[in-house]
Amino acid sequence: MMWMSTNIFYSRGVSLNMSWIREGELNLIEKLSANILKAGPMPKHVAFIMDGNRRYARKRQMERQEGHTQGFDKLAETLRWCLNLSIHEVTVYAFSIENFNRSKDEVDGLMELAKQKFIRLLEEQENLEKHGVCIRVLGDLTLLPLDLQQHIARAVVATRTHNKCFLNVCFAYTSRHEIANAVREMAWGVEQGLIKSSDVSEALLSQCLYSSNSPNPDLLIRTSGEVRLSDFLLWQTSHSCLVFQSVLWPEYSFWNLCDAILQYQLNHRPLQKARDQHREGQALQQHEADRACVADLLQHHGNGKPLDAQRRQEALLNYTASREERVQDFLGVLQHKRDSFLTDLTSQAALA
Repeated sequence: MMWMSTNIFYSRGVSLNMSWIREGELNLIEKLSANILKAGPMPKHVAFIMDGNRRYARKRQMERQEGHTQGFDKLAETLRWCLNLSIHEVTVYAFSIENFNRSKDEVDGLMELAKQKFIRLLEEQENLEKHGVCIRVLGDLTLLPLDLQQHIARAVVATRTHNKCFLNVCFAYTSRHEIANAVREMAWGVEQGLIKSSDVSEALLSQCLYSSNSPNPDLLIRTSGEVRLSDFLLWQTSHSCLVFQSVLWPEYSFWNLCDAILQYQLNHRPLQKARDQHREGQALQQHEADRACVADLLQHHGNGKPLDAQRRQEALLNYTASREERVQDFLGVLQHKRDSFLTDLTSQAALA
């Protein structure tokens, strides 16, 4: 699926001066339309599967790299629209793990192009700081060449304190790989004695995903007429509005984005209801799991005398508090491990 590897990173021979961040306000008609949209519920986090660069190039009878160039340019333009629409978090699918199955020459070329784009991003630090843009790269960076890992780490570390808006770039990523990694992290936590096996839950798995620092997307958009998710954010989009649009990504317009947001608004109420019901169900499941653990502990460690309702409630509250403390400590260790991985990479780059 070449679209995932080339929407941000474009081919040889193309100028590398293209900015990640596009300045500029909306025109009068766009501002008016944006204000009308903002009267309704607005998505805070939008994810994009940017598809159609190569088809666009064929359609326009141009070189493939020109299609990729315009695809990256469209990303920068779309980020500007999102900022003006008060959408402060965007996630894009940049490179799938499945793309490693391509020929060695092609993969090597794509890795080099990615490196060039992250170098360009590092040159824009002043602009990123001005807009408070935090760059996160979600994926298994260990699958990438070391020099690319280092450039990515530098970009992430340099912007990690920015908090006005967030750009999440999914690179060396598939959702199934992400979920499997989260399971491994929880298993590691149990092995290290940081958490108990009884602490493992759906909610904890969510907090072990690459995307744990972000809310789930409210809206996911895929262009070019494809109607599948291609292993992108499968866990996170279970209660998101999914919009599939026929427009090719380089032809994407402000009005296409407005149309997608309108579809989100039309479906907002049932989506919100489903989210609320799921959240309530999770809380109920956790409460029942805690009660079962407390009952088991009382059975094994009690003196054979039944406890009254008040003491059982106190035991439940104490157990819940200790579980939450274990989980938070574990998540803190996990975040430190991830931060240290990136910091070590930046240190290696500085010494190189």
